[in-house]
Amino acid sequence: MSYAVADQIATVTLDRPEARNGYTVRMADELAAAFDEADRDPAVRVVVLTGAGKDFCVGADLSAGGLDLSPDDETWDEPAGRCSMRIFTMNKPVIAAVRGAAVGAGSTIILPADYRLAATDARFGFVFSRRGLYPEGASTWFLPRLVGLGCAMDWMVSGRVFDANEALGAGMVHSLHDPAEVLDRAYELAADLIRNTAPVSVAVIRQMLYRMSPLESPFPVRRVDSRLIASSVDNPDTAEGILSFLQRRDPQWTGKVPEDLPPFLPW
Repeated sequence: MSYAVADQIATVTLDRPEARNGYTVRMADELAAAFDEADRDPAVRVVVLTGAGKDFCVGADLSAGGLDLSPDDETWDEPAGRCSMRIFTMNKPVIAAVRGAAVGAGSTIILPADYRLAATDARFGFVFSRRGLYPEGASTWFLPRLVGLGCAMDWMVSGRVFDANEALGAGMVHSLHDPAEVLDRAYELAADLIRNTAPVSVAVIRQMLYRMSPLESPFPVRRVDSRLIASSVDNPDTAEGILSFLQRRDPQWTGKVPEDLPPFLPW
């Protein structure tokens, strides 16, 4: 895995192209550490997750050392979830730029991303049933929220591989691009988010969507909404957002993540 920061964008790259970015325990831990670093760094506004070479990730590479588990360890966390759950808890938007094969872990770790941009040659698959395995990365929670229970049931029970057009039609990916351009389109999207959206607002909104949309009632959400809107009276970014709109100029945000997140949030 490689990590680089430029123009307020952290690029996290699965970097085993000779193995088609086969997923390993080491890769899982390095990914979690990279997302930790990006989340802590005020200079990073957006993270782009991609893969080196022609494939994003062909799934687990057990030939690279196997799993670091013992059968009696109930506290063990499987490798795909080490990445997917860290993306879930991010305070900064994550854009996945995917080309070629993205099966197994290659499909599960991208589900919590805010955006999934795919190349026209991308192929996805939750192939666990065809290997006598079980889904990973909390994908049975994330996938139905993206594509609905019926589609998730089809993809996961059958374990079949499907193409980028099917993924787009179901809502798993947001847009399709030429394989040579998908990473550039991800950077363009990241630049737009950096220029036009307030970092603290984005951090709160992405967590509210994930943590509050599954609640049985909207009333707890309304209470959080009310506290957030009341706190915006003294928020410099709120004033800047309104002034920049009225003055027809790009906003200059001063709020920082994570230090300026509202302290009263329930998570």
